[in-house]
Amino acid sequence: MTSPLEKGNHMLFKEFSHLYIGILNPYDLIASKLFRGTAVDFEDCLMLMKSRKESINLTKVEEHVKELASYDISEKRIIENLEHFLNIVKKEALYG
Repeated sequence: MTSPLEKGNHMLFKEFSHLYIGILNPYDLIASKLFRGTAVDFEDCLMLMKSRKESINLTKVEEHVKELASYDISEKRIIENLEHFLNIVKKEALYG
């Protein structure tokens, strides 16, 4: 598992002389939302996928969530959330 603090695993939000504020990359944002798995979380993930369709690889999302879920005690529930989200994406016809 790679750290979100490593270069390329986060995005700059704001930088000051002695302070760097970064946000999670889209894959970690989606994963964190799917770990919780509320209706709002699925909507947030879908909105992010729609807004970044060209730059987010759905296969990478699936692999990333599965990898992270393997470290969690609730792996089965997280995979079910992922499958539900993938069905939503398919229904919305975002990816082929």
